[in-house]
Amino acid sequence: MDNQSKLMNQIVERSGTVLMSTYARIPVAFEKGQGCRLWDQEGRVYLDFLAGIAVTALGHSHPRVVETMKVQAEKLLHTSNLYHIENQIDLAELLVNHSFADKAFFCNSGTEANEGAIKLARRYSSERYGPEKTTILCMQNSFHGRTLGSLSATGQEKFQKGFGPLVPGFSFVPFNDLAAMDRNWNDSICAVLMEPIQGEGGIQVPDQAFLKEVKKRCQERKALLILDEVQTGLGRTGTLFCHEQFETHPDIMTLAKALGNGLPIGALLATDEVAAAFQPGTHAATFGGNPLVTAVAGTVLSLIL
Repeated sequence: MDNQSKLMNQIVERSGTVLMSTYARIPVAFEKGQGCRLWDQEGRVYLDFLAGIAVTALGHSHPRVVETMKVQAEKLLHTSNLYHIENQIDLAELLVNHSFADKAFFCNSGTEANEGAIKLARRYSSERYGPEKTTILCMQNSFHGRTLGSLSATGQEKFQKGFGPLVPGFSFVPFNDLAAMDRNWNDSICAVLMEPIQGEGGIQVPDQAFLKEVKKRCQERKALLILDEVQTGLGRTGTLFCHEQFETHPDIMTLAKALGNGLPIGALLATDEVAAAFQPGTHAATFGGNPLVTAVAGTVLSLIL
């Protein structure tokens, strides 16, 4: 066994000793990246088709991203959302000016963004229509995250096994099936939550008219349309947001992954009317939208645009 193989074995052994076994890790450890290439600790070069699970949309070590990170790190990393953060405002303006939305909220991940969307939809509906309108209609084979609320909205039992009781107030219908949606609709439904294209569910693309018909039903039945664009958003499908290709738009949208190109950031976007349901004290994130991550995300989004 050469020294390089011994090094990898040592890394694997150390990992198993101190890290929880939540990942079936491949025995590779990368030490640097450039563009679409990665180098492991044994000097081998890889083409990175995974992109950090749809994260590094601009590639590794993009010079503009690196420069933004250096400049901001020397100025200020973190304050809190008790104060105004100009980088956060700049990023929100970019997102609002290039989307359906009027307001943004920043957090740290896609699952947090979806938790925020669930809370916002329920609070809006409770205030507008009463406390009985709380059910969120979700899609079978969907995936919305690993925190308990997002997990409860995920339509795959394999992710939920052993974590019950799940959060109540979610029901499920087959993806791309308007008839099933109509059969299962009731007056308690406050929102429909779905991915425009299912990712973890097997790259399921709906009929061209499906999203538009879902939005029509939401408008007619006093419910909100929440689109999870954590994976499909930010140019991955050819338009800035996937729903643009279906000629409709949501009331609430969630983003993450590619927005930070590797730094942890999530975003919750909504119209003015819906966003008004959040007031001081109703929702928060300690690290959400701090000066460093929003500076980087602003550069990332500008480059994508």
